[in-house]
Amino acid sequence: MNARALFLCLCLLATGPVLAGDGPVVTTQSGPVRGLVADGVESFRGIPFASPPVGDLRWRPPVPVQPWMEVRAAETYGADCAQKVFIGDDAPLATVPTEDCLYLNVWRPKGARKLPVMVWVHGGGFVNGGTSPAIYDGSAMAGDRVVVVSANHRLGRFGFFAHPALTAEAAGGPVANYGFMDQIAALRWVAANIAAFGGDPGNVTIFGESAGGESVNVLLTAPEARGLFHKAIAMSGGGRSNMLPSPTLAQGEAIGVRFAANQGIADTGAAGLATLRALPAERLVGRLNLATLGGTDDYSGPVEDGKLLGGELLALFRAGKAAKVPVMVGATSADGWYSGGDKDRILGAFGPLRAEAVRAYDPTGGDAAKVVGHRVNGDAIFIEPARAMARALAATGQPVFQYRFSYVAENMRARWAGTEHAKELPFIFDRVLPRYGSVATKGDLAMAGLWREYWTSFARTGVPGHGMKVVAPRLVAGDEWLVDFTNQGPKVSRDPFQARLDVTERLMDGR
Repeated sequence: MNARALFLCLCLLATGPVLAGDGPVVTTQSGPVRGLVADGVESFRGIPFASPPVGDLRWRPPVPVQPWMEVRAAETYGADCAQKVFIGDDAPLATVPTEDCLYLNVWRPKGARKLPVMVWVHGGGFVNGGTSPAIYDGSAMAGDRVVVVSANHRLGRFGFFAHPALTAEAAGGPVANYGFMDQIAALRWVAANIAAFGGDPGNVTIFGESAGGESVNVLLTAPEARGLFHKAIAMSGGGRSNMLPSPTLAQGEAIGVRFAANQGIADTGAAGLATLRALPAERLVGRLNLATLGGTDDYSGPVEDGKLLGGELLALFRAGKAAKVPVMVGATSADGWYSGGDKDRILGAFGPLRAEAVRAYDPTGGDAAKVVGHRVNGDAIFIEPARAMARALAATGQPVFQYRFSYVAENMRARWAGTEHAKELPFIFDRVLPRYGSVATKGDLAMAGLWREYWTSFARTGVPGHGMKVVAPRLVAGDEWLVDFTNQGPKVSRDPFQARLDVTERLMDGR
């Protein structure tokens, strides 16, 4: 047996669960569930928090699950939500996706009693993702004396779909954004059940990355989510309409009608809706995933329905319509991606601000178009909107903390000049070993543990890094500082990207 195989065997022996049937039992309001225990952490996986959204429940708000009497095994993940798997996903699924997918997972330390609760919202552009990826396992985080919950939500056309017949059927109720409805239903389950798992329903932190971060932004502004969480962490969640260019309800309905027509369904009333609900799930999935999303004209994504999504998020933040809770917001140092084009096209998009953009984004004139385009795209979609969101929320008087994740895994430093989009995922839950295996270094493991402690300290106290050597500074207008997780460790500094973000801000705001 070689050294790597021996290492993996030892890891499995160290973390192997007890035999099925011997695990801890918790009684939820729907019925008892039995989990697993390993290394002092108890896990409960695949707990249904709503009825399967299939058949007549397709495109309806989630409804309560049917109760059960016998102890239900909660030892494996429930299926992730229906989708076309995206090859190369940074968080590959461990289940076969299906439409019956409204399941959640709980991790708690043994002996948990009134501990802070952290609820994870996964990313994937609202068309991919789930809770089963190995890097989302909450065991390490739960070992830091918190209760961790992750929940699925409907994706693609199952989660975000508008149609005139659905609007008529809802009769003024919530419509179109079923994925957000699922997230709120999961938070309601937490409020009703988490005390039985040793969690404190009065101290719940929501956190998510990419589309999960954008979901956190939506939940901050959604009236239906008020009181269901008490802190929030938005990671690479944008905030301006360029990340979530949501159509109006009328526009969303037109897109839904176009999709129906593409399926040979011309009726826009109840009969047409019944036919749509009877379509096989694979017809709704089609080719839709992160790789094809940009070329799809019959999928709406989240819709500005005036209820769960009341408008552009940044405008809502600036209007003081967000929940008044402590918020942590940020992005990675090389967030975004290169969308093509030469430097003339990329920098020409700044119009009259072009000269300023050249100084900020290509100061030596020697950087390749790919490098400049990546900087511009990342700033526009993720990094500047995070700053704008932080400023808008801080202006209302609530505690806001800005962060930047600049740490690059040591084995990737020859390839990456900074931390690209989603490359912080293995560090969120301190799951570097499952991601990088034998090439993970002591430095990588140390950063993962450190970042986990910042997140859990925020859940406990509302201050990231409370009691640690470097404490994240609260954002103060006119004197802005952030905590940057660099290759040398966490540092508090003024934003090194300020000149870039200032010109991008002026472009975004039309100044």
